[in-house]
Amino acid sequence: MRVFFRDSILLIIVAAVALEGISLFQYYAAKKGLQKEASLRAKNQLEISKLKICDIINQTETAVFNSDWIAEWSLSHPDSIAAVTRRVVHDNEIIVGSTIAVKPGTIKGKGLYAPYSFRAQSSEVINQTSLATDEYNYPESEWFKMPLNLNSGYWSEPYVDVGGGEILMTTFSIPLHNSKEEPVAVLTADISLDWLTSILDNSRVYPHSRSLIYSRSGKVLGEVDDDDDDDNTEEGGNSFSLFSGISTEVEMDIMGQHWFLYIAPIEKTGWSMFIFIPEEDIFAGIRKVTLISRLLGVLGLLMIILILNITAVRQRRVRKLEEKKDKMENELRIGHAIQMSMLPKTFPPFPERKDIDMSASIVTAKEVGGDMYDFYIRDEKLFFCIGDVSGKGVPASLVMAVTRSLFRNVSAHESSPARIVMDMNDSMADINENNMFVTFFCGVLDLATGQVKYCNAGHNPPILLTTNIKPLDVEPNLPLGIMTGMQFTEQEFDMCFDDAMFLYTDGLTEAENKNKELFGEERMMKALRGRNSAAGKLHDMEDAVASYVGSAEQSDDLTMMFIHYTNEEIAGSKKRRLTLHNDIQQISLLEDFVNGIAKEAGFSASVASGINLALEEAATNVIMYAYPKGIDGICTIDAVIRPGSVEFIISDTGQPFDPTSVPPADTTLGVEERKIGGLGILMVQTIMDEVKYRYEDGKNILSMTKTIK
Repeated sequence: MRVFFRDSILLIIVAAVALEGISLFQYYAAKKGLQKEASLRAKNQLEISKLKICDIINQTETAVFNSDWIAEWSLSHPDSIAAVTRRVVHDNEIIVGSTIAVKPGTIKGKGLYAPYSFRAQSSEVINQTSLATDEYNYPESEWFKMPLNLNSGYWSEPYVDVGGGEILMTTFSIPLHNSKEEPVAVLTADISLDWLTSILDNSRVYPHSRSLIYSRSGKVLGEVDDDDDDDNTEEGGNSFSLFSGISTEVEMDIMGQHWFLYIAPIEKTGWSMFIFIPEEDIFAGIRKVTLISRLLGVLGLLMIILILNITAVRQRRVRKLEEKKDKMENELRIGHAIQMSMLPKTFPPFPERKDIDMSASIVTAKEVGGDMYDFYIRDEKLFFCIGDVSGKGVPASLVMAVTRSLFRNVSAHESSPARIVMDMNDSMADINENNMFVTFFCGVLDLATGQVKYCNAGHNPPILLTTNIKPLDVEPNLPLGIMTGMQFTEQEFDMCFDDAMFLYTDGLTEAENKNKELFGEERMMKALRGRNSAAGKLHDMEDAVASYVGSAEQSDDLTMMFIHYTNEEIAGSKKRRLTLHNDIQQISLLEDFVNGIAKEAGFSASVASGINLALEEAATNVIMYAYPKGIDGICTIDAVIRPGSVEFIISDTGQPFDPTSVPPADTTLGVEERKIGGLGILMVQTIMDEVKYRYEDGKNILSMTKTIK
């Protein structure tokens, strides 16, 4: 009995220490997880808000840079200056005012000269006034001096434009040059800062978090805070100088409360956006859970004492071992079910579509594994991936779950496989405390054209099934999670009708029989011969592996995916490409290119001439205006010849510009009455049967289709 009592007391003490240790471990693990979540939410919100602000900044800069040539022309025609500023305001809703302010003496007979056009706050009426007054004295204004001194675009500090717009605004101005390339004037665009309040109001990530923006000189541009205490606001304002040049995440104490501060610089303007989150908001829930956990721990101890009083020591130990074993097996079964539920498992996945047939399968070597695959369709593009985590069991399954979640989150707003892989790699490397890595292959199939863009991260090359069976040419790159900042190569190829792609993990080629001999690539290639449905091909491969392995124990996870491209609309289509540099002399290359396409498509000479004229107009616009002076830019022209039509796709990476948004010229008016611009796009739309524009992956893409009659 003494032995039983002694062992019981010892067991109770051990259980109490273990429960307390588990409780503390859970508390700190949960606290760390919540802090990471808060950091991720704040940084994501900062990025979203930053993108909104940068969008307005970029729109303003684009509007100004697109008007610099007409503004410089107007310096030689002073009577047109006011009309130019009025046009800048009229064509851009975000711009509330604009002026062309010249150096004194630049225009003969005039000293100070700065006609100013601005949109009235209570209406859409555009008014005009002059800033050339002694009271305003624009030559001493920051927005006038700085662009002339720097000879480049400049964002001013926020200010209330007394005598001009009469609102809180910031100004973007660029220098204008005379015929001698001397900066003699500036072209400006004023934007109101009222929209900052709306952006900050939408950036609240926790109930009591605060958001504000500082200018480069430390001025508060906007702030959202439920607390009306002026002392708190002043404390935040004075503390700005403490954070200049620091990292994007800081802990600090303000007015006796602990806060987490997250910072994001806004390039070009010199502004910085801050989000303050009180510690109480982040960890409020975990304290309540910890208390309940401790109470449950005490209850558990009481239950152990009760069990010890009615059960012999040896019987209790056997029972506990059995219970633990059953619990572990049950948890592994649940874990396997949860893991499999994360992956697409309904096949065929897109029964309503006629352009794709695919299937996938995964067989884990243990209850849970580290292989994964995923796919879905967004914007008529198939996003797909396959991966293999180093290691096995529960740790590998957790990394697999993170990998799949990151793929879904990143690819939801990103279409470039290389950028998807880079973002996933950086995120995984930041949290890779166990030095596990993932071999990964990511692809994006344009279901309309058959174009496949892909990026490989140390994974087995997929197998292409075209007129023959061969591995896809891939850059190996490093697996995911090794280190941040890695660059990954993006590649592409075109799939034709009835082409297919087979993706797999090394559990297929390294499957072993009883003699430890590998299944190998040769047997895999043999099993891929012949035509079958996607599900049928995987079934054939599984039968081949099972027949070879026999009764040998499975040594690694086995994952496969088969993609069969069945878009009959591109059957018989042909593609041609012409690449031009932004040199107007290269326009002469268009004629031979168009004539060759016209001959293949069966166009007449007159139709070919019209197509050449339309392409020349569009390509000239890219060459002349898409890229800044002195920058070697590329204009790519792809021709896709299909039964019944030819599509010309012009793409460039220059400044975003939608030519179809330019109002066509009114040809019923006289030359003097007609507004400048619009004739080119009118001609293109008249010649071609369909003209579309989109901006995608950093490219201007103009699609022009001509029907074969």
